[in-house]
Formats: sequence, structure tokens, C-alpha cells
Amino acid sequence: MATAQPLKAPVSAERRSPLAVAFTALGWTVLILFAALEIFPFVFTVANSFKCLPAVQSYPRSLIPTPPFGVECTYQEGDRVGASRSASETSGALTFNPTLEGYQEIFDENLPRWLVNTAFFAVAVTILRLGFDSLAGYALARLKFPGNRLLFFTILGTMMVPPIVLLIPRFIILKQLSMLNTYQGLIVPLAVDAFGIFLMKQFFESIPGEIEEAALVDGANRFVLFWRVVLPMATPALTALAIFSFQGTWNDFLMPLIILSGNKDLWTLPLGLSYLRGAYGETLRWHAFLAGSVITTLPLALIFFYFQRYFVEGISYSGLKG
Repeated sequence: MATAQPLKAPVSAERRSPLAVAFTALGWTVLILFAALEIFPFVFTVANSFKCLPAVQSYPRSLIPTPPFGVECTYQEGDRVGASRSASETSGALTFNPTLEGYQEIFDENLPRWLVNTAFFAVAVTILRLGFDSLAGYALARLKFPGNRLLFFTILGTMMVPPIVLLIPRFIILKQLSMLNTYQGLIVPLAVDAFGIFLMKQFFESIPGEIEEAALVDGANRFVLFWRVVLPMATPALTALAIFSFQGTWNDFLMPLIILSGNKDLWTLPLGLSYLRGAYGETLRWHAFLAGSVITTLPLALIFFYFQRYFVEGISYSGLKG
């Protein structure tokens, strides 16, 4: 009779081979290096947004607004900021002080209106996509009708068309409909997108059909089944779609440029910041431009970090993982 072999204890972290420890350390080093490469540009942007214009031009690589030696932050008479000083005399050397001049200038350039327009544009497009994309995705996933597969592959085919190719046709159509320089001209063409339909279809197909059959037996029709049973279960996919849509529309530049270029009151943040690049000729107000970039980026960063768990969960359930 064979005797039972004793179970081997798992190898602890202290007993791992030096080669395994070296590969682990190398992996972490590579990850930290790539993370630093991604983070440092934003860190420099934030640092330079708190400097005056001469400081940005003289010490753009300084991570703190106070370099060890400096150039006096003075402005000529008639300048839009006025004759102000952001430097102080310390031990015979001029040093910079942190300043909000860049943020003050960008707020003077109608930034609150650009911010409201961008938020309204992004929220409206996101809400419309959540509604229409989920309806279309559920219809393609659950309703069997003639041409279902053909319609789905046609929608997928539109994803292969570069978005820039569609700008001129959209402009011509919106011009004929008298929707240029209007909110609806900017929002309606983006109310539905092929990627959102694909994302929601893949998620709805992962939901067991027995749940819907039980609801139908209880007397629920298709609309009640969708709104009260299926849609609440699709929260991860809806959150992922909301993040994609909000991020894309918040940073969109080409559509506002084509549709809203004739109405400054409807400009968005990316379009307004591009105006600053040519508003002062060859002298770009870098501190104001970088301050606007920080204001544009910060809301997206906060939203992503808050909802990143739902974002990753939505990707894993959507069928995009292969």
C-alpha cells in the first residue's frame, strides 16, 4: 500500500532564486520608468503654470517656481498684466515667487464661458450616447430580425473610416440644415458612435439569457425588461462608455473648429486654447497657455482616477479582452 506523500510548503519570497528577484526588480524598474515618462510632462506643465512669463522662458525645466538664480519678472508699461513684480531681492540675487498671473490671464480670456461650453458639450454627448448606444447594442444582441448580422458588420465597418474623412461631409450636411455655429450642430452628429454600440452589444451578450426569460415569464415586456433588469446589470459597461465618451468630447478639437469657428461664444476649451497660440503674434503667453492646459486636463484626471475600477471592469466584461 502506497503511503501518502507529504505536501510541500510553498516557496516563500525569501527563498526565491536570485534570478527571479532580479527579473522582478527589472520589471518594476521598467514600469516606474515608463510611468515617470508619462507623468513628468504634466508635472512640468503644472510647475510652469505657476511661473511668470520671463521665468517660463528662462527656466522651463525648473520643477519649482523659485530657481536658485533668476530673471526679474517685470512688464513694460501698457502690458495687459501691468507693471508688476513677481521677483524679490534675496541676498543680492533675484528669485521668483509662485504667481497666479497665468491663471488670471486665462480667466480674462473668457475661460469661464469656454469651460461651461465644454462641460455642456461633453455631458450632453455622453448622456445621449449612453441612451442610444445601449438601446442599439441591446437590439443587436437580443432581438433577432432580418439583416441583424449585416447591420452589425456595417456598423463595425464605419469604425474603420478615419474620423477626419467625415469632417467635410458633416460640415456640408450641417450647413444645408442651418446647424452651423449652434449647440445642436455640435452635439447631434456625435450622439451615437459605432464603438459604443459594439461595446454595449458585447456586454449584453455576456448576460445570461435565463434572467431575461424569467422576467418575461413574470409579465415584463421588452422595454421594462431593458430598463429595469438588463440596464442596471450593465453598470460596468455604461461607466466605461461614459469615460470614453466624456474624455473624447472634452478633448475634441476638430469638430468645434469646423462647426463653431464663426461663433466665439460657443467655443470650447481646446478651441479657445488654440486661439491663444496666435492671439499675441510670435510671443506666446506660455504661463497662461499652460494654466489653461492644467484646467483642461485636471477634470479628466479626477474623473478617471475616481472611476478607474469601473472602467477596468467594463473592459474585462465587454469582450474586448479577446
